[in-house]
Amino acid sequence: MDRQQLGKDAEKAAERYLLAQQLKLVCRNYYCRVGEIDLIMMEASSLIFIEVRSRRYKGWGGASASVNYRKQQKIIRSAEFFLSQHPEYGKLNCRFDVIAFEGSIKTHGGGDSPPIWYKDAFRL
Repeated sequence: MDRQQLGKDAEKAAERYLLAQQLKLVCRNYYCRVGEIDLIMMEASSLIFIEVRSRRYKGWGGASASVNYRKQQKIIRSAEFFLSQHPEYGKLNCRFDVIAFEGSIKTHGGGDSPPIWYKDAFRL
């Protein structure tokens, strides 16, 4: 399985997991000129920008460790761009979460282990 397919499978599994946790999907794979956000979801009165990461092997630091400062800044700038295009969300609390998968992702299930959900993983 190539890296792009692994990423798509992880995003689908993360979306299913978060929908089961009662979050509501706002947007998937939001692209803009400054970057990309995997999932944008609502939880109560919070708008959540979610980065989904998957690593088959922990030897490179694991999935969550790959969301470094540079990646965080791209996500933040993309979120600001999203909010500028969608002022209806401007008064909501915003949060940046990471969903990390360690190991393989099965296309019709949760994978070898459940995702790790890092709520409020980083801030502005």
